[in-house]
Amino acid sequence: MKILRFLFSRIVIVGLMIAIQFGVFLFFLIKFTHYSALVSMIGTLISALVVLWIINKSDNPAYKLAWIIPILIFNIAGGVLYLILGNKKPSKNMRICLEKVHERTSKYLKQNRQISKEISEKNKSVYGHMNYINTAAGYPMYKNTEVKYYSIGEDNYADLIKELKKAKKYIFMEYFIIEEGQMWNGILEILEEKAKEGLDVRLMYDDMGCISLLPYGYDKILEKKGIKCIAFNPFKPLLSLAMNNRDHRKITVIDGHTGFTGGINLADEYINVKKRFGNWKDTGVMLKGDGVWNLTMMFLEMWNSNRQTDDDFSIYKPEVHQLETTLSDGYVQPYGDSPLDEEVVGENVYLNIINSAKNYVYIFTPYLIIDNEMMTALCLAAKKGVDVRIVTPGIPDKKTVFKLTRSYYPQLINAGVKIYEYTPGFIHAKVFICDDEIATVGTINMDYRSLYLHFECGVYMYKCKCINDIKKDVIDTISRSTEFTKEDIKDGKTSSLWQAILRVFAPLM
Repeated sequence: MKILRFLFSRIVIVGLMIAIQFGVFLFFLIKFTHYSALVSMIGTLISALVVLWIINKSDNPAYKLAWIIPILIFNIAGGVLYLILGNKKPSKNMRICLEKVHERTSKYLKQNRQISKEISEKNKSVYGHMNYINTAAGYPMYKNTEVKYYSIGEDNYADLIKELKKAKKYIFMEYFIIEEGQMWNGILEILEEKAKEGLDVRLMYDDMGCISLLPYGYDKILEKKGIKCIAFNPFKPLLSLAMNNRDHRKITVIDGHTGFTGGINLADEYINVKKRFGNWKDTGVMLKGDGVWNLTMMFLEMWNSNRQTDDDFSIYKPEVHQLETTLSDGYVQPYGDSPLDEEVVGENVYLNIINSAKNYVYIFTPYLIIDNEMMTALCLAAKKGVDVRIVTPGIPDKKTVFKLTRSYYPQLINAGVKIYEYTPGFIHAKVFICDDEIATVGTINMDYRSLYLHFECGVYMYKCKCINDIKKDVIDTISRSTEFTKEDIKDGKTSSLWQAILRVFAPLM
């Protein structure tokens, strides 16, 4: 019965349709090139022009190489495939819609000059980080915001349920993965109740992220329950570059004063009700106060680019529906990253933290698939004497990706970077912490998809009290992890060759 359900599932049917299209495409391409020398010559010329075009683009060099090699090997087929699939930018319609809404939302996100002055006087390096995020991504820094850090999904979920029950005006939720089960059912019950009470309840989920987890047309099912719902970038069974750009964010906003984000999706494995890869470790943060406004606008921008709903965004400002909150002595800057522009905000935030570290930088990441800039920054920091530690999974969720992750270990370890694998299971957290003062927690993996193709978000923090909790969690996690040393790097020639191939095509994975 399970086999039949799988065979007739949406993901299998869609995958089969794409495979058929790809096969037909290759069949006719080969036929045409064999049939006519002129067609073959034109195809070869197109591929040569495509290679020249790729070389002159401002893309990451690793991404260029990942396409140039198959074009040179497969010649005509490789060139034509690049024209179909190689563009990393969102579809034209998506870009136009997002740009229009961004023009309207940007005026609601202005940096407070007094906060800028304070940061400049306290720490010039952090001022540069803050200024970069504000200038490049358009999200200002705030005070008057309390931050609570969660070292495990179960604790995050418990507080999320409590805060959802307190909602009086609206609930906005945006997630990459939702799966029916104990976690989602508990949330859905509250959302239904709040919708019946007349609250503005909205949910966005990524259609590709949920393709095998939710029934087809689930957004329509929720709409009938009174929950406004959008399935982001619906997956179509077509060879299309638009399917590359997914909404990988995890955001909840409640009444404008409370917000959640981090790596935690809405599925049972994230709270260890379902055990797939040992213990699932993930992290998140809850914000209360002014800083939630960036998350609110992030959600409203994405929502209105898909469904025009709001004319006046100011009615959602935190001061309109403010609760009493204990104000922190730190600064927070929630930020978003979009494939809409050429700015890799997520990676640059990570690079800024690494490059400014004086004593240590500790990192949680489920995938370590990095480009030359990141490799150089990590190795240089370690060679300068900075204590650089990276924690990756002990039990992988994807064996090929895990193999690829390990291929980066030798160069890092030889430079002095310490790498640990989380022994109890899979670590899905995306955390950077530096020198007891700076940290970021969010959705951004250290791989090409997160850094270049997906819509992502994070929270940059400076001198927040919760940074002590983050450091304690890192130290505790490392104590339960196994360090990977030079002696462990003993791959054979076949394995090394396979890793080399994976490294070349890593930007396309």
